[in-house]
Amino acid sequence: MPTAAKLVAALLFAAVAWFTSDALVPQFPEGTNLGNFVLVNTVIGVFVGWLVMGRLAGEGYGVALASGLRTSAVLVFYALLFHAIYEMLRQSTRMRFDGVMDALNGMIALIGEYGLKLVTAPVAMGILILGGLLAALVVEFVSHRWN
Repeated sequence: MPTAAKLVAALLFAAVAWFTSDALVPQFPEGTNLGNFVLVNTVIGVFVGWLVMGRLAGEGYGVALASGLRTSAVLVFYALLFHAIYEMLRQSTRMRFDGVMDALNGMIALIGEYGLKLVTAPVAMGILILGGLLAALVVEFVSHRWN
């Protein structure tokens, strides 16, 4: 059921995903074609905000902080998974892998590589963590005010 808290959570976590992705772009080598990297992560942020944080709203401000961190972690998980699968499929069409297991191992390696880029970018991690906490507090406030 749509609620004000779910809508606000979707919008705020889309913003968190947008700014985190934008801060992460300099971590990639210059000239890398990232395509719709920021847009895809923003869409993932919308869904994660609506489905995860929006569902957890209304439990209190302490729980909201934990829920904000949880939502940020889920956002990172699905973004890493999506981009690794996409890159694995792109490389598979160029016959880079010998078989299915080699492709899956390559996908896991890509998740590790992309995750390392995120963890070693302090600005992006700060935006992700602090943005998730702040977004959770706003969603909790909205939940108490309009739900």
